[in-house]
Amino acid sequence: MKKEILNRDDIKRLVDAFYLKVREDNLLAEIFNVRIKDNWPLHLEKMYSFWESLLLDKVTYHGNPFAQHVDLPVEKEHFERWLKLFGETVDELFEGEKAEEAKSRAAKIAVIFHTKIQGLRKP
Repeated sequence: MKKEILNRDDIKRLVDAFYLKVREDNLLAEIFNVRIKDNWPLHLEKMYSFWESLLLDKVTYHGNPFAQHVDLPVEKEHFERWLKLFGETVDELFEGEKAEEAKSRAAKIAVIFHTKIQGLRKP
């Protein structure tokens, strides 16, 4: 049964389900697995805090997420797939205002990151 995103446990459920898909995706898995290696528990903890900060207004994330992505070998199709998997995961597990906000924020993040990365690559 779907429910609202209300607390850190809900964030963990979303993040864990999403990154399970990412780790198995034939377009994204290699990029993430090469970068993260055996540090998935640390990465997931950061993502719990990141999304908790965005969706639940709790300041638990400290860092610069763009800096971690700037040198990844990603193109528009990678961001599109990431966004597709994220949206599917949200829709499978949750409903309501915070679920819609999560998808909206993810879409904005994808556009900003893609635009900034492409801008930095221009000669």
